[in-house]
Amino acid sequence: MASEETNRGAFRIQEFYCRKMDALIYADICAAIAERLDRGSETGRRVLDWPGEPTRDALPLRLIGGLHALVLADADAELGEIFAGQVSAEALNRVLARNDAALLPWLDGPPQTNEPGRSGALIVGLIEVARRLGPKLEILEIGSSGGLNLLIDRYRFDLGGAMLGPADSPVTIAPAWLGDPPELPPLEIVSTRGCDVQPLDVTDPAVEARLSAYVWAETPMRLERLKRAIAMIREKGVDLERADAADWVEARLAEPQAEGVTRVLMHSVVWQYVPDASTARIRVAMEAAGAQATPERPLAWVAMEPDRALGEQVVSVRTWPDGGPRIVVATAHAHAAWVRPGEERSSEQGILLDAAAEVRL
Repeated sequence: MASEETNRGAFRIQEFYCRKMDALIYADICAAIAERLDRGSETGRRVLDWPGEPTRDALPLRLIGGLHALVLADADAELGEIFAGQVSAEALNRVLARNDAALLPWLDGPPQTNEPGRSGALIVGLIEVARRLGPKLEILEIGSSGGLNLLIDRYRFDLGGAMLGPADSPVTIAPAWLGDPPELPPLEIVSTRGCDVQPLDVTDPAVEARLSAYVWAETPMRLERLKRAIAMIREKGVDLERADAADWVEARLAEPQAEGVTRVLMHSVVWQYVPDASTARIRVAMEAAGAQATPERPLAWVAMEPDRALGEQVVSVRTWPDGGPRIVVATAHAHAAWVRPGEERSSEQGILLDAAAEVRL
């Protein structure tokens, strides 16, 4: 049930994630908000009275995205000092009171991070699909945001020294690889298509600025990669539609499938934002399509979704016609700064979560 305690607790959970990902200033900001946020601003009141499940709604990231936008616009000198490491709860409350009008719209919708680096984890799932079912893959992505991970066929990957993708790509994604380099099977992505309930036109400077605000201030390399990926879309766009995820998946699965091409549903850090009724429909649609899959026209499901208790992303794969259980092929940092191949999970103690905050495929 929604309560001020639960809403403050969401910032403590985000603090745990930020410390685990070495984003110490963001962790300190979350801690200050959790402990000392007051009701002296409309923003503060809205956060403390949040009616939904705040972790699942990514409430901390909504607010911090708005704060970072003000920093990038050089709109509040005191906030700039906070983001430089001089974190103070009193100062944060003053900032919120001064900037209600600018911050409140950031609370209206979930963050659309659209992190290109996540392709460095998703590609591990696609490698497993190609190993099992053959080289040719047709990618269907839900929750595509601005479509930056639909460029997965155009990125260059360095996976612990194993190189994949076009050698002349403007973007090379090279996560810290915590394991042996993978043996790469033949892999050809024949097409990528995606949908989002509110797709972003990343070629719009205002949209680029918004996406930039969701890039954590402590990771400037991500911001540079984001700009390069957006430049790739300006040069050649992607196939991205406005659609409800369940409607779109059902329609795509009903289309004729080319022989010798595996149809792959793919998504990353989106399942929590899709309504429960829609996720149920997607499960049913995939099971039904899987029952019709053949070795000549196989089906796969590749997901990168969070294990919130551990603060890690889990890359998992399910394939048909074998119809076996979903398997974990890697775990990863939320922005895929590191990727650990295999089923091994963190041995660190996690954080206690309400069941409503967990993400289950």
